[in-house]
Amino acid sequence: MEKVPHLRRRIDEIDEKILLLLKDRIEVSKLIGKIKRENAVPIRDPKREDEKYRHIMQMASELGLALDDVRNIYKIIMAMSIHAQESS
Repeated sequence: MEKVPHLRRRIDEIDEKILLLLKDRIEVSKLIGKIKRENAVPIRDPKREDEKYRHIMQMASELGLALDDVRNIYKIIMAMSIHAQESS
C-alpha cells in the first residue's frame, strides 16, 4: 500500500500533462478556425476527421488500448476542437 500515494502523484502529473496538451490543441484549433474563416473554408472537414479517427484507432490498437473508450474520448476532443474553430 505504501506505493499507492506515489502512483497517485504520478497519475496527477499525467493528468496535468493531458490538460496542458488539450489546451495546446484548442489553441491550435482556434488558429486553424481563424485561417479557415479568412479563406472562406468550411470549419468541418469530414475527410480530415475520418483520417484522424482512423489514425487514432490504429495507434490505440497498437498500444493495446480499449478502442471504444479511445473513440469516445476522441469524439469529445474533436467536438472541443470544432467548437474552438467555430468560436475563435
